[in-house]
Parts: sequence; C-alpha cells; structure tokens
Amino acid sequence: MLTKEIYDNYTAILKDELIEALGCTEPIAIAYAAAKAKAVLGKQPERIEIGCSGNIVKNVKGVVVPNTGGLIGIEAAAIAGVIGGDADRELQVLESVKKEQYEEIGRLIKEGYCSVYHLIGVENLYIEAKAYSGDESAEVCISESHTNVIKIVKNGQVIFEKENNDKEEQGPTGDTCLLNIKDIIEFADTVDLDEYELRDLLKNQIEKNTAIAEEGLKNDYGVSVGKTLLKYYGDDVKVRAKAKAAAGSDARMSGCSLPVVINSGSGNQGITVTLPVVEYAMELKVSEEKLLRALIISNLVSIHQKSLIGKLSAYCGAVSAATGSAAAITYLHGGDYEAISKTIINTTANVSGIVCDGAKPSCAAKIASAVDAAILGHQLSTEGKVFRNGEGLVKDGVEATIESIGRLGRKGMEATDIEIIDIMLDK
Repeated sequence: MLTKEIYDNYTAILKDELIEALGCTEPIAIAYAAAKAKAVLGKQPERIEIGCSGNIVKNVKGVVVPNTGGLIGIEAAAIAGVIGGDADRELQVLESVKKEQYEEIGRLIKEGYCSVYHLIGVENLYIEAKAYSGDESAEVCISESHTNVIKIVKNGQVIFEKENNDKEEQGPTGDTCLLNIKDIIEFADTVDLDEYELRDLLKNQIEKNTAIAEEGLKNDYGVSVGKTLLKYYGDDVKVRAKAKAAAGSDARMSGCSLPVVINSGSGNQGITVTLPVVEYAMELKVSEEKLLRALIISNLVSIHQKSLIGKLSAYCGAVSAATGSAAAITYLHGGDYEAISKTIINTTANVSGIVCDGAKPSCAAKIASAVDAAILGHQLSTEGKVFRNGEGLVKDGVEATIESIGRLGRKGMEATDIEIIDIMLDK
C-alpha cells in the first residue's frame, strides 16, 4: 500500500508538470525572460540582448513563435515578449500580443533591436535577457526549467538570486526521484481523483491537446504529417493515434496560437502522452474514469524517464512521451505491472536512438514514428514478448532499463548534442 507521502508527491509532480503553454516552450521561455527584464527595467527598453545555451538555440532556431505573424527565431521571441508580452502569464506570456504589434516586431528585428549570443559552459536550459534604456539596465537569468528565474539584476545591483539547483529533474514541489513503475500503476489505480484535484487537471489536458490536434488536421501546418497519415494509411485506431499526436505538433511547431498542456517542460511531449491514449480509450469505449487513470500512467511514466535524461538533451523527448502512451495503452487493455513493464522495455529498446535536432515541423514526423514504435511495443507485450536482459541497452527489469536509457540520454549523448548544435550553427 502506498504511503501518503507517495500520494502527495505524485500529485505534486502532476500539478507541477501539467501546465498550459502557448507555443514551443523554449521560445516562450525567451519571451518570458525578455518580458520580465522589461518589467524590472520599468520602461520600454531601447535595446535588448539575449544569451542562450546551445540547447535553447537548437530548440528556437526553426520554430514559429506564436502571435508574431509567422516569425521564427530568438529575436522574434524576445522582441515579442518586450513589445506585447505579459510576464505575469509565464508560459502564456505571448497571449497578450496584439495583431497590430506584429509589424513593429518585424521592424525591430530588421533594425537589430535585439542582439543574440551563444553561451558556453552553462546548463542545457539557460537564458539571460538584458534590457537597456539610457544608463539604466535590467537582467533576468533563467536556468533548468522554463520559468525558473535564478537571478535578477537592476542597474548593476543584484535584487534577487537563488541557488542554482543542479537537479534538473526535481520540480519545485514534487520529487521525481521517488517515481517507479510499480508505484505509478498503484497510484493510478487507487488515487482519489477528486480529493487530490486531478480530475479537472487531466480533463483540461485532454481538452487543450485535442483542440490543437483537431486544428492541425483541419488546416495546413508544416508538412501536414497528421493529415498525410490519415490520407495514406487509413482510419483505424493505430493510425489515428499517430495522426492526432502528429497533427498537434504540426500546428504547434508552425505557430498555432492554441495552448497545450505540457509534460516534462514540452508541449510536443504533452501532446504525445495524451492523444494516443485518448484515441485508444475511445476505441475501447472505456469510462472517463479509466481514461483519466490511464493518463496518470502516461504522464508519470514519461516524467520518470525524462527525470533521468534531463529536460533538454540530444535524446528526442517524443520517445519517452510515446513510451508513456504505450504503457497507458497497455493499461487500457487490462495489462498489469508485468505487461506494462514489457511494453516500456519493448518501446525503448526500439527507438531510443532518435536524436533531438531542435523544435521544428519535423518533430511531428518523429512523434508519429515514436508512437508507431510504442504501439508495436504494446502489441509485442500482448503476445507475452519482451526484449531480454543484455540485448543492447535492455537490462534486467523495467527500472534498470529506464536507468540505462537515462544514462544514454544524459551522458552518452553529450558529445552528440554538441555536434548537433555546431552543425545547426554552421560551425
């Protein structure tokens, strides 16, 4: 039986992670930092500077910034945050930008209003925004998570600073070190959704992420991966699971202004842990209660993996998110701990080599591939099949395998990450 500590902790993790964000979280974090710097300055800056870690550069370089009229890149995100952003809205900072401000944002980009520099030797997720007006200045630094402000400086004086916690995986309220598959399943089975205020949280995840997927299927975004899957592969549940998730990413990566509920700091991962599970729940005609409990598994399994990998790395987060979906799909089919463990092992043994080369429209295709592998992992588990200890990165049991993949993503792909960033920056 789980302790109250586990119930409280797992609930805190979900509430901390499942928040709404408008647009790709890396450019939004830049917009937030810039808007915050302007607020600290207390007036409209005459110019701004943005310093970013390589992984931030990677994840902003090719993605459309929402509410900018289709603009791309770090300068667009930062200037949008300064011109029309509301720092109090955090990851929804750009919801306040008005259409009549798009032209001004574009003009300031051309005029060099924002200068950008690449920071070396900092955390993978690190941003510093500096705003200047005459002799006055303000600086805001963000590290490790997208709204985690670690330092504020005004006119050369530090007015706020907190210790930079190296535990990327630990959120402000929930300790992900306590996550494990056995407890995740028991928590999903037994938690009181109303007492712990999870019902509305999970229903909001379904509502928001379904809405952006439907938008992606209705209109042309990116290369329309979701629409193409439905056109050429048919309309069964396996295809719909891939297409809905891909369509959500199609829209999100190409500047759709609809919000998503994120997972592990990522909207694409939030979409991927949600929509395949929803499609299978509808196909199996399970109750809303069963669907919500399956989503708990999907979210926490994904977070469990990412806590060992790190929020930003060369390891594609679609894989860990799709693995979470696979675990939930097995759960919807009545699978127990053993079956769910096999599904997780089968999925990670297959597609853990997909690299992250930044946020951009092709993320939708990677999501589709990851979900396809996740469904195969579930189907193999249904047949009682599982890849065995010693076969590549597979270890003895699900927790050891998750730890093995975490080591790959965090340590093994460090050099890969540097090379990807250098290639993207034409170094």
